[in-house]
Amino acid sequence: MLVDIGQQLAFPAEITTTTLRPDLVLCISWIGNKIHTSYFLLLVFLLQPKPENAVTVAVSSRVLFRTDREQKVYEQKGIEEYLSYQIQHENKPFAPGPAFSFVKALEAVNGRLRALYPQSEELFDLVLVTYNHAHVGVRLINTINHHNLFIERFCMTGGSSPIGYLKAWHTNLYLSADADKVREALAEGIAAATMFMPEKLTEVSETQLRVAFDGDAVLFSDESERIFKTHGLDKFFEHEKENEDTLLDHGPLKGFLEALGKLQKKFYAKGQRLDCPIRTFLVTARSAASSGIRALKTLRAWGLEIDEALFLAGAPKGPMLEKIRPHIYFDDQMFHIEGAAQMGTIAAHVPYGIAQTHQNKQK
Repeated sequence: MLVDIGQQLAFPAEITTTTLRPDLVLCISWIGNKIHTSYFLLLVFLLQPKPENAVTVAVSSRVLFRTDREQKVYEQKGIEEYLSYQIQHENKPFAPGPAFSFVKALEAVNGRLRALYPQSEELFDLVLVTYNHAHVGVRLINTINHHNLFIERFCMTGGSSPIGYLKAWHTNLYLSADADKVREALAEGIAAATMFMPEKLTEVSETQLRVAFDGDAVLFSDESERIFKTHGLDKFFEHEKENEDTLLDHGPLKGFLEALGKLQKKFYAKGQRLDCPIRTFLVTARSAASSGIRALKTLRAWGLEIDEALFLAGAPKGPMLEKIRPHIYFDDQMFHIEGAAQMGTIAAHVPYGIAQTHQNKQK
């Protein structure tokens, strides 16, 4: 009975009891043919990976969807009018926000991983995090179903900080529109970034996840950037030359690159290096000859692979990002974020390191 229960229940061909843990198989077998049209939603819930085995990406509702109008209602009329407005419009789905294409790409990678490793829990696990009251949950669920997203984990905090929940979920990356919450997450050791919606959008791949990183104060510490900000470019080059065999310390997003690399290696193990649905990029203002070698030696010593490295020697990053077409680009400096946005790239600000002090002074 257990080996053909998927056929008895008319499951999709790729989903059978061989893809489930034994305890889940027993549960579904016991229910048998009495499962009605909701059986697939139950199965989806049971297939959720354990957080400790997955690469957990938490996204706020304000970056996954466009909630500009609702935000204005809240700011102008207060919480009660806001909740009433959400309930009145709960059957009207939100439009996609800046993180939407990134999330869709994560789901595409999950599909490839499940095909290669049916029983593995090493997948992207998506969590929707929102400060909203639970009353807004109906509209969010309706929107998720409308866009055919696979998000089963919700965290609706009713205005409280979500950071404790993010730690409990072993979150590998947190994306939000709230810079204060992003800084709070970074202070707790959680990779995080503030997302922005560009006025125009560059078309991105639907089959390959493409993630681009700045180097200093993102993948690496801000040690070298401190030298540059404090003593200038010549001293920076001198410092990097003297320390090219000294590894850079890690930055706030090193762990997320490690998580991506772990999933990439699962494709490499199946002979799919050239057809891997994850591709990573280093896009740095460093010069290759004078300061690039230290960055590359650090990545190699960490055991991390970057598929493509672009050393721009201070040239604008926007045109290169337009060619790369990443689903998301991480940088610690807002003028790079703004330059990327002008070219239609979804960029995320990592408020970390000495550059934040200089940006605040400029403001």
